[in-house]
Amino acid sequence: MDADAALELVKRGTTLLLLDVPQYTLIGVDTQMFSVGPSFKGIKMIPPGPHFVYYSSSSRDGKEFSPIIGFFVDTCPSEVIVRRWDQQEERLVKVSEEEEESYCQAVKSLEFDRQLGPYNLSQNGDWKQLSNYISKSIIVRFEPIGGEISVACEPGMVNNIPKTVMEKTLDDQLEISKFSASVDKNVNSRRCYYTSIPRFIKQKGLQGQELTSLNLDKTQLLETLLIKDYGGSEDVLLGELQFAFIAFLKTMQMGQSLEAFLQWKSLVSLLFGCTEAPFHTRTRLFTKFIRVIYYQLKYGLQKDNRDTSGAVSGASALLDDSWLSADSFLYRLCKDFFSLMHDASSVDGHLLSWTRKLQELLENNLGWEFKPNSAVDGMYFEEDDEFAPVVETCDDPSYN
Repeated sequence: MDADAALELVKRGTTLLLLDVPQYTLIGVDTQMFSVGPSFKGIKMIPPGPHFVYYSSSSRDGKEFSPIIGFFVDTCPSEVIVRRWDQQEERLVKVSEEEEESYCQAVKSLEFDRQLGPYNLSQNGDWKQLSNYISKSIIVRFEPIGGEISVACEPGMVNNIPKTVMEKTLDDQLEISKFSASVDKNVNSRRCYYTSIPRFIKQKGLQGQELTSLNLDKTQLLETLLIKDYGGSEDVLLGELQFAFIAFLKTMQMGQSLEAFLQWKSLVSLLFGCTEAPFHTRTRLFTKFIRVIYYQLKYGLQKDNRDTSGAVSGASALLDDSWLSADSFLYRLCKDFFSLMHDASSVDGHLLSWTRKLQELLENNLGWEFKPNSAVDGMYFEEDDEFAPVVETCDDPSYN
């Protein structure tokens, strides 16, 4: 990139100015993480739009790290975000309006340019796939009071929820963490405002088989939630799914966020638990949902690597093996959904295409096998297979 093009990106992009951050502190934006050096003052050339900023304080020798604290921002062209490190609280805090204005002018005059690390634009495509349904309104809707998301705020939050072995392990990690013991008890109120997703449907007048059928197919629950809680907007639901996944995945790198994981799991279980909606009432939603979860798992399954700027672009085993094993909830949900697609007499072409991509990703990366009761693989059909579903094509751009 020539100097003129780089300068234009600096001027048009967002700048994250971080003052007095101690050496060895980990600072992340989206899919990139930086280790703070002696001259580090922040990150420049950040594309306008939604981003997730996160950080972890370090011991003096840089060998131990606190749980990650993160917050979402929705930035405009040429915006400057200023934060200063509070040594006592070990976190980033806002500066006064007068200071902020002064620092913004200094940034725009390029006074800090040599001390700002560049945002790796080659990774922005991956971030967009993870956040394309997140907007300013989504951030405001789900973020906690104060905006900061931290696993240190979570002990005791979900004690009354039945947990799997993996979820109990995450909860135990929070309880024994040396960092959680020092957190002010008031932070327990700083939880995200996620939508409440019922695990079971109860309806007056329904008993036995009718109630069982209602819980086996969650289409009616999905419709009720979309109207009551999401204002009829499918994209708000998908925005929450992405919000929770990012909060879980990013805070997970230095301490697992059980609250965000449970919300992501609830939404995934809700959608995969529908048997009628994918084919009749909500085909577009399910095509978009499969696309979203495809990119989430594709990113989460990446291995550790570093780009040329020194930023960590992935983390080894981002998604823990305990919930990617063949007996995990995700495997069972995917297997049932793939079987549902196989048994359907007619399937939308876009939905089928993305479902096949998701199955191939899981089979190739995790070695999972999805075979229905018959000997035929559920998602691969011979051209003359009389039992293969009829594929319906649609050129609706909203699928993309």
